[in-house]
Amino acid sequence: MIKRRHKAIALFSGGLDSLLAVKWMQKLGYQVYPVFFQTPYLPADKARYSAEQNGIELIVKDVTIEHLHMLKNPRYGFGKNINPCIDCHALMFKMAGEMLPTLGADFLISGEVLGQRPMSQRRDALNAVSKTSGFRELMIRPLSQKLLDDTLPIQQGWVNKEEMLDICGRSRSPQKALVKDLGISYYPQPGGGCLLTDKNYTIRIKDLLSYDETDIYNIQLLTLGRHYRLATGYKLIIGRDERENAALEKQYQNGLILHTQEQQGPLGILLGNEPSTEILRLAASIYLSYCNKSPDEWYVQYGSKFLLDHRVKVKKAEPATVMEYMITLGKENL
Repeated sequence: MIKRRHKAIALFSGGLDSLLAVKWMQKLGYQVYPVFFQTPYLPADKARYSAEQNGIELIVKDVTIEHLHMLKNPRYGFGKNINPCIDCHALMFKMAGEMLPTLGADFLISGEVLGQRPMSQRRDALNAVSKTSGFRELMIRPLSQKLLDDTLPIQQGWVNKEEMLDICGRSRSPQKALVKDLGISYYPQPGGGCLLTDKNYTIRIKDLLSYDETDIYNIQLLTLGRHYRLATGYKLIIGRDERENAALEKQYQNGLILHTQEQQGPLGILLGNEPSTEILRLAASIYLSYCNKSPDEWYVQYGSKFLLDHRVKVKKAEPATVMEYMITLGKENL
């Protein structure tokens, strides 16, 4: 293997295509720095595991703030749910490009395959990603580069185009044929990584966007519990089981904690500034409806930072009331 002078930063998802792109370039003698850009709705767990199983040293960089800013107004819009795939890929290439001087790298690579995905990997979509990123001339897509326009790394001889591949289309047979040759011992099945493609998660994040509540704390809570929009600025979350109760307790930063007096029950969090009596009683009644061992009318304790020094006596909310305020399918706010 010839050791190449130029180095690359790779966008790494942990899936088969990104693994192939990294391993192919490494086989050709390039030093590659794989990077995963994470957010609360795009966690790094699968990418970390995939990298670990294949002897890849992965860099994980949190881009939540930048990604949320993009999510509010993506230039190329959304996919089926609220997944701004073109703008997302462009942002990741931009962030990777800005890391080039820090890592001493020269160009960028990814595992994108021409024509594999009907929305985000058409030729015009790949071009849109390149143009929007601001690093168009430094991008190489090793799995399909023989079919794509030459960029600076090829024009300058850093990368030999004849050593690149010409994979195209939705069949994954060419990729699977390379697995053994490149020493890939594990790769996950396609899909399931980004929560922005999940229907229920999409509805919850749309709710946050519509009320301009997309701070990191609110985003981190989206995967936990049942969620209720009580009014502008007020949201109730109720844990569904012991695991979620523990996770909510761990994530808790602010809001009122709700719990039943002298009875077993889930953990509830009422988010928002100093709720009115009406909002507090509504939250307590919805919360009490999930306390199976409590009487139909009972005390709900509440307070901040787990100091439950107040209580209110309410009746359990009727099922119709619970559904009225639940953030769920059919109640999109955008």
